[in-house]
Order: sequence, then C-alpha cells, then structure tokens
Amino acid sequence: MRRGDGDRGSASVWSVGVITVLCVVFGAVLALGHAVVTRHRAAGGADLAALAAADHWPRGSAAACARAERVAREQRTRLVRCVVVGEVSDVTAAAGRGPFTAEVRARAGPPGPEPASGAPTPPAPSAPPPLRSASPPAPRAAAP
Repeated sequence: MRRGDGDRGSASVWSVGVITVLCVVFGAVLALGHAVVTRHRAAGGADLAALAAADHWPRGSAAACARAERVAREQRTRLVRCVVVGEVSDVTAAAGRGPFTAEVRARAGPPGPEPASGAPTPPAPSAPPPLRSASPPAPRAAAP
C-alpha cells in the first residue's frame, strides 16, 4: 500500500459539500428576493387601491371600494379590506401565495390630521404670505 492512498477522493467529497452549501445559500437568497418582491407588489397595490378609493369617495363607499378592488386586481394583488369614511380610505391588499404572502395596509385622503369622531373638521390652513425680495426697495426720486 502506498502512502497517501487513504486521502484519495477526499477532494471530491469536499467539493460536493461546498457545492451543497452554496446551493442552499443561493436558494435562501432567491427566497428572500422573492419575499421582498412580493412585499413591494402588495405595497404598490395597496397604495394605488387606497388612492383610487379616496378619489371615488363622492360616489359612495361601495363604489369607491369596487374601484379599489379593480385597481388592486390590475396590480396582481387581492383586496383584503376596504373602508371609506368620509374622504379617507383605508385599504389592505395582499400579494403572493403560501409562505410568501404579504399584506400591506394603506390610507389615502386629504392632507392633515384625521378629526376625532364627532369633532368638527378643522379649517384649512391659510395661504402662505407672499415672498418678499431680500434686497431693500429702490429709493424714489423726490417729487418737484
């Protein structure tokens, strides 16, 4: 028996082990990437559905939510929940299947804080003052 014959083929075993570990890491990275894409798809669908519902609030809650449902479906998401109170819409959309399901909530409406139930709506903020020039006004000529 020659010396070193006991190590014959060990590089193949180590290579298979390294390849297996790399495949597992690659699979985990792909799964994480898929989860991130699914989350972004759900967020985009929820945002657009909330905006669509808030845009159609004058037609009633049912019509606004129907519009939100249509927009969510066009974004390849599912509308899980839709509530329209006044001009504010609150929507939850989901994307993905199985372990890669993501649900995202979005709200849309006019800017400003939401008034408490029963409280009067606060007045809209006044327009900002006009901009003034930083340089002093030019001197006037004296009248004769």
